[in-house]
Amino acid sequence: MESRDRELIDALHGGFPVTERPYAAVAEALGTSEEDIIERLSRLLEAGTLTRFGPLFDAAKLGGAFTLAAMSVPDDRFDAVAEIVNSFPEVAHNYRRDHDLNMWFVVAAEREGGIAGALERIGERTGLEVLDLPKEEEYFLELRLPA
Repeated sequence: MESRDRELIDALHGGFPVTERPYAAVAEALGTSEEDIIERLSRLLEAGTLTRFGPLFDAAKLGGAFTLAAMSVPDDRFDAVAEIVNSFPEVAHNYRRDHDLNMWFVVAAEREGGIAGALERIGERTGLEVLDLPKEEEYFLELRLPA
């Protein structure tokens, strides 16, 4: 990774400026151009160095809800079931685990009651039981690793 890419990632780790032109503000702080910042972020996302770049919203504070869900999916059906699960707009992300519950995903809904409906529809479409693992307590852990 280029040193300028590392510098950009480190600079953005603590927050993103909330201004009319945030990329220009970042560029000014790093002594480069707005176009350079946008191009670097695009390249880092395309290469998979960054997997996500965007805001994190607290669904509950916005009147919605989210939950962690898990399923036991037969290995020979895993890809097909993942495609079904990922087709639901309520599913934020999905990942495989080396466990009896081998598929885990986050479900978010605009309203608290939307979670149960989404999980029920996923179960119906896949023919598999969906385990709902709602958050019981919230912790804030900020981990910053230099790029």
